[in-house]
Amino acid sequence: MRRLHACLSAAAAVVLAAAGTTALVAANASGATPQDALSNRWYAAAPYLMPLDNDPPDAAAIMDATGLKAFQLAFVLAPNGGGCSPTWDGTAPVSSDTAVQSTINVIRAKGGDVSVSIGGYGGTKLGQACADPASTAAAYQQVITKYGLHAIDFDLEEPEYENTAAIKNEIGAAKILQQNNPGLYVSVTTAGTADGTGWFGKQMLLEAKSQGFTPNNFSIMPFDGGFNGAASQTGALTNFNSILQSTFGWDEATAYAHEGFSGMNGRSDTGEIFTQSDFQTVLDYATSHHMDRFTFWSINRDRQCSPPDNGGRTSGTCSSVAQSDWDFAKYSVKFAGVTPPTGTPTPTPTPTPTSCKPAWNSATAYTGGTEVSYQQHNWKAKWWTQNEVPGASTWGPWQDEGAC
Repeated sequence: MRRLHACLSAAAAVVLAAAGTTALVAANASGATPQDALSNRWYAAAPYLMPLDNDPPDAAAIMDATGLKAFQLAFVLAPNGGGCSPTWDGTAPVSSDTAVQSTINVIRAKGGDVSVSIGGYGGTKLGQACADPASTAAAYQQVITKYGLHAIDFDLEEPEYENTAAIKNEIGAAKILQQNNPGLYVSVTTAGTADGTGWFGKQMLLEAKSQGFTPNNFSIMPFDGGFNGAASQTGALTNFNSILQSTFGWDEATAYAHEGFSGMNGRSDTGEIFTQSDFQTVLDYATSHHMDRFTFWSINRDRQCSPPDNGGRTSGTCSSVAQSDWDFAKYSVKFAGVTPPTGTPTPTPTPTPTSCKPAWNSATAYTGGTEVSYQQHNWKAKWWTQNEVPGASTWGPWQDEGAC
């Protein structure tokens, strides 16, 4: 839901590298600056930076002030005039770019690195413009090769994620890139809701499952959806964890190890306010649950508005909350400094079953919030329902509350 990208930004497929050829080798062949990969934890913590729009801040100064080492550059799109070739914001071809490359060179000269994000809110995405997963992947491979990337983010949201063919292309491309660029860190970011993610987000997960694709993480953006502070965000992350479990058959710990958070600092597009204390609460949740990613939109906004406006407007260049410069980036640095667990996560012990609610009856009409039992599990109705068997559909009206 990067609405500020749509509002404030400036409004030929290639042959894929052979499997087993790294992006770095290809980058060296093209003359790009060589760069050793950072730990994945840094790519997981990289906040979004628009390098060409929204008054880009000095990345080197941010690194000096905070210790931040990685940035998530946004956004690569299809050309505004049509075609299946990568551009920045739909206007600046990647093939002839020097401006973004200059920013990357500055970051790398200080020992840092970047990931590149594709998609976002608004504009035409390559998954929409390219004919199939292979040609979509070929377009993204140009980006990986030019910049010698070790990480890439697929930001799949409105309106693209409502397009089944486009999402098939994007997920298929992500899988191809993962196979052809060993060690590439891949994140997939999508919209968040109080229930975790919405119908289209769930369909995207099912597409990933059907293609046998598992990225380093699936991240949700719990903002612009009626959220109110950190508690609503951690609740959404808990619910999203359940969706990952049910979709992929993972236990709780494995789902958290493949889950990410992408927040919005300060005032969101819809007027929600997320302060430094909210970020700390979500950070504590993310680290205590051993989540894979913690990032935010955006570092262009990680500074106080001048004059301060006390949350009265949403800006692409400031947060609209009281802060010092780069306050929110410091939470990314904290996340990067927490070492994730190694090896196979230990599943959370199964809780002791509780007493069973009244038995479900096919003839009874149930309103949202009503609890019943069925096949030794308690279930809660999400909305009005009648004669719909609990558990018959993953996205049906019943929420599983556990064994009884």
